[in-house]
Amino acid sequence: QVQLVESGGGLVQPGGSLRLSCAVSGSISSINTMGWSRQAPGKQRELVAAIAGNGRIDYADSVKGRFTISTAYGENTVYLQMNSLKSEDTAVYYCYIVGSLNTYWGQGTQVTVSS
Repeated sequence: QVQLVESGGGLVQPGGSLRLSCAVSGSISSINTMGWSRQAPGKQRELVAAIAGNGRIDYADSVKGRFTISTAYGENTVYLQMNSLKSEDTAVYYCYIVGSLNTYWGQGTQVTVSS
């Protein structure tokens, strides 16, 4: 059974930084994409960052230059380094993996940016 477990969320002041981690357990035969999305209260879930198997990386315009996605395939972990955080970054952040047959989601971790 595949499980994705996020960690690293919390409360941070505007301008601060957080690093989210997503640990993947279980067997996935083929990974097409690993990424992060977020959902703020009253809003739809949106893509934040994704890294494809060919190395292509995509970011939402709102986080470009501030967030960095990275992976450690040997550790089956995907990270999201978030710098210069803004109040509008407040949301539940979810990691996901798109495999050849299924898409897997973590349970989410809360990020709150507030003074």
